[in-house]
Amino acid sequence: MAEHGWWIGTARTVDEVLSAGPLYDERPRPAWAERFLASPGHHLLLAYAEGAEGPVGMVTGVEMTHPDKGTEMFLHELGVAPSHRRRGVGRGLVEALAELARERGCHGMWVAVDTDNEPALATYRSAGGSFEGPCTVVNWPLAAADPPG
Repeated sequence: MAEHGWWIGTARTVDEVLSAGPLYDERPRPAWAERFLASPGHHLLLAYAEGAEGPVGMVTGVEMTHPDKGTEMFLHELGVAPSHRRRGVGRGLVEALAELARERGCHGMWVAVDTDNEPALATYRSAGGSFEGPCTVVNWPLAAADPPG
């Protein structure tokens, strides 16, 4: 057990991914969880706490390589159970993902976040993130609902 009463582990099975269901924006699906775990450069770290049923936090990261930028870690999503917020769990997950990114040879890590999402901004700031200013996220909804195969 970690000194804070919580600890972080890497999700390696579909059941572990699904056990974090309440922490995601939407309900996770087994086929998508399986595909995520099988995809090189995809990472899911889970925070656990003694006495809690299931994970109390999660962060997903995806390694992205570009010909003129090298490899960066994209912090895709961070979630912490309401019962465990303001205990350092989010910061710990972000720091653990950053350490994994360093180990994997990434030259940086980044995340897109709404400028009015104060809890996320505070978490990223406390984990050593720097802010480059506002940006706009452009989205293309596509029809594919399930992974192939």
